Amino acid sequence: MTKPASSLGASALQTFPVPSRPRGGGAALRLSASDLATLAPGRDGRWRPGLAEQPLHSEIFASAGDASGAGLALALARDALASAAATPDPLAEPHDLRHVLWVQDARAIERGGRPYLHGLPRDMRERLVHVAARAPEDALFALEEGLRCRDFACVIGEIAGNPRALDFTASRRLSLTAEKHGVALWLVRLDAQADLSSARMRWRVAAAPSARPRWNADAPGAPAWAAELFRARSHIPGQWTLRDDDGRLRADRPARPETAANQNARDAGSRAAPPDPRPLVRATFGRSLAARARA
Repeated sequence: MTKPASSLGASALQTFPVPSRPRGGGAALRLSASDLATLAPGRDGRWRPGLAEQPLHSEIFASAGDASGAGLALALARDALASAAATPDPLAEPHDLRHVLWVQDARAIERGGRPYLHGLPRDMRERLVHVAARAPEDALFALEEGLRCRDFACVIGEIAGNPRALDFTASRRLSLTAEKHGVALWLVRLDAQADLSSARMRWRVAAAPSARPRWNADAPGAPAWAAELFRARSHIPGQWTLRDDDGRLRADRPARPETAANQNARDAGSRAAPPDPRPLVRATFGRSLAARARA
């Protein structure tokens, strides 16, 4: 008796069909170039910016001291909206002018402050709807009601700490509401522990040094974040340095730290034999090789 396939395996088979082996046995299974191109994204499983299908419920754990959580939530939202706009859809409008809902509870406002209108991207300044909730229960109610409204392009939330109201049941309600109505939620957890949650994607983020601007080295660089994807439903966990590039995210792999064994081997090799400063081939410039050798 065969065992039933898992839910992840079943969804993968439905999404990426594999040509079946011909009957009769003995014949090798051959995949065309188009089949390999179709199977490659499913076998890779790594998250990267610009993916067409993004989870509709994500959590971002960050400190309230540097506003990295809100910055990355906004960058992820803009990247997802830009990717959705680039997807060919004859029924979609050429420009998504729907509003963005931003919900904060009182402790989140006290620790991180409100969104600064003139600091937002230009395409978001006239589309922001801000809700200041007194308690986490009120913030969760506003988030769920916002997810029910398809006139919102996305919803961003900020809740500080680990309030009792934000348990697994409340997180599950947010996930189901987002998936039912197709509105994405990025919930920033300020100074919180990663407790039980039904979020499809969970990040840990901190501020990272910005790249030096191209034209003015003294100007402030584009925002950058050291992000760790520690839980995802459809992707492999990993670490990236994410950078905002005019509304699109750019991901760079962090440099691997050099191990002690490699460092000792490199130091031992450098002390073993100093390099010969004499060149292997010397030009004669009109003189004979014998005269050059006696010089």
